[in-house]
Amino acid sequence: MALDTASLAARYEQDGFVSAVPILSQAEAAEHRARMEAAEARIGSIHYRPKIHTLLRSPWELATHPAVLDLAEAMLGPDILLYNATYIIKEPGTTSHVSWHQDLTYWGLSDDRQVTFWLALSPASVESGCMRMIPGSHRKGMAEHATTEDESNVLFHGQTVTGIDEDASVMCTLEPGEASFHHGWTLHASMPNRSADRRIGLNVQYLAAGTHQTKHGRDTAVLVRGEDRHGYFGSDRPAEADLEPEALARMDELERIYKESAGAV
Repeated sequence: MALDTASLAARYEQDGFVSAVPILSQAEAAEHRARMEAAEARIGSIHYRPKIHTLLRSPWELATHPAVLDLAEAMLGPDILLYNATYIIKEPGTTSHVSWHQDLTYWGLSDDRQVTFWLALSPASVESGCMRMIPGSHRKGMAEHATTEDESNVLFHGQTVTGIDEDASVMCTLEPGEASFHHGWTLHASMPNRSADRRIGLNVQYLAAGTHQTKHGRDTAVLVRGEDRHGYFGSDRPAEADLEPEALARMDELERIYKESAGAV
């Protein structure tokens, strides 16, 4: 069934997010989970490793899924860059969580023409620590964030917004194969995984071409739809096969650049 992209984009503009968007069948989601876990078996944890689409085929295929790009185009316009893709994995029975925050706070991007696609490869339930969103919070701009020392916080700097009216939050539960899309200023958070299964999501950021990095000149992206008439980013090389030696060698450099871009300075 084709997505009603116009209706979804209108809800996104109003609320700052849309959720439970069907992208894959549960069987397809299970296949992509198996491919991710096969890669883990070979190289160890890939939780929160940036630019994973340069190392593995599955995240590249998912980030360029036609239905996903159709909806991203309705939100961002016709010229779209894939900025980053990473797996976010909460193991069962652990304390890993994500505090209330806004994605764009530390990224150094020139404007907010950005959207995040979060695809569930296992159930994202209340019990497993699904995301929570504050509707309309994207329209208020950047909130004040404090950095914290919390080893269980998935975020690099434990960045946290306090004073949130949690009664206003919406639980974004997802079945495997469903996705949410949220704006970079939308306040969101998630709790620990209390379920018996891993909570696995592929987290992908898209930018409108013309957005640029203000912190330095070494950031990278790849065009996935339309044209890039600006050339502000270096070019990422999508994986042509899993775990190619050249891609493995490049990962450390890409991770250093990403952490510099996402740093709290």
